[in-house]
Amino acid sequence: MKSIAHKQLFQLLRAFCLEMLREPEVLFWGIVFPVLISIGLGLAFTQSAEAKFHILIVESKPTAVDSLLSLYGHEGKHKGQPAIIWETNDKALGKTQFDFTHSDWESAIISLKRGEADLVIADTPDGLRYRFDPHNSQAQLVYMKLSALLQSPASHDADTNIAVEPLELKGVRYIDFLIPGLITFGIMGSIMWGVSYTIIERRSQKLLRRMVATPMRKSSFLIALMGMRTLMNIVEALILFLFAYLIFDIRIQGNIAALALLFLAGNLAFAGIAILVSSRTSKTEVGTGLINAVQMPMMLLSGIFFSYHNFPEWSISAIKLLPLTAFTDGVRSIFNEGAGWEEILIPTIALSALGLLCFAIGMKRFKWH
Repeated sequence: MKSIAHKQLFQLLRAFCLEMLREPEVLFWGIVFPVLISIGLGLAFTQSAEAKFHILIVESKPTAVDSLLSLYGHEGKHKGQPAIIWETNDKALGKTQFDFTHSDWESAIISLKRGEADLVIADTPDGLRYRFDPHNSQAQLVYMKLSALLQSPASHDADTNIAVEPLELKGVRYIDFLIPGLITFGIMGSIMWGVSYTIIERRSQKLLRRMVATPMRKSSFLIALMGMRTLMNIVEALILFLFAYLIFDIRIQGNIAALALLFLAGNLAFAGIAILVSSRTSKTEVGTGLINAVQMPMMLLSGIFFSYHNFPEWSISAIKLLPLTAFTDGVRSIFNEGAGWEEILIPTIALSALGLLCFAIGMKRFKWH
């Protein structure tokens, strides 16, 4: 009896292995895709031990900071580069680059809100004043590194009066940066899993096949599914915002009607992508891989948890083309910068057009079984 049981177990194991090998897409999304993601992230974050920080100088005329930077920094040679670049090199910690740009106060605050700068130095007659969110660990790191350099004997200005003036303005705090990103990321995840995975799972269980015999239109089924997810996203976003409002005093500084329109455009964009992703496959393993292939790059690159300006300069223009980046930047501008119709018109049109295009292609490719 034991011999028969062992043979059965071996034959079943062999059959399952052969079945999996006959599905190359399952092997790709289950094995190859995670390896590609790990290689990509490894190349992105382990190429060198270089750290780059963006610092804005607010001053009425050249003073102490400029005199120090003229000694130890060098001017940017190319268009679009910072005004002054100061590099240090430590054998243990690697190279650190400080990019200094002159700015007025209003532009500096907008740059902080967008994550384009780490802190602001105000060069006053009383000394240097560092202005940043004290709860932002990145800004704290920049302050500690830079203040140590400016106070070092090598700077020949050890008596420089340095003080920190915390910024508690609405929209500058890290939590103000984070909440809009969490809202948009939640919308993307809810639609991709709620629409794409639902369709793929029902197709794999032969449930969609039964709907072919009904007089229901394909478009009615898909639009109803998209509409249900959009209504759920409205509830979820309101709950998250209410929580942030009560706990962290998050406010919407811009046009609420413009925010509502942009919200619908973002839902439409990801709903269209979700329909396209799930239009043909009936294997949940492949569906999971496709959903992750859409979500993971945008989750890492689109500036949800940290500013995408930390990535290399050559990649910024490509990152801005991602739908989650456009959606998140638009929502953040309304929340933190007081943006209105004019500022969100282009991202709203772009997201809506993307959603309609993907929906049209997905409808044409869609199959019930």
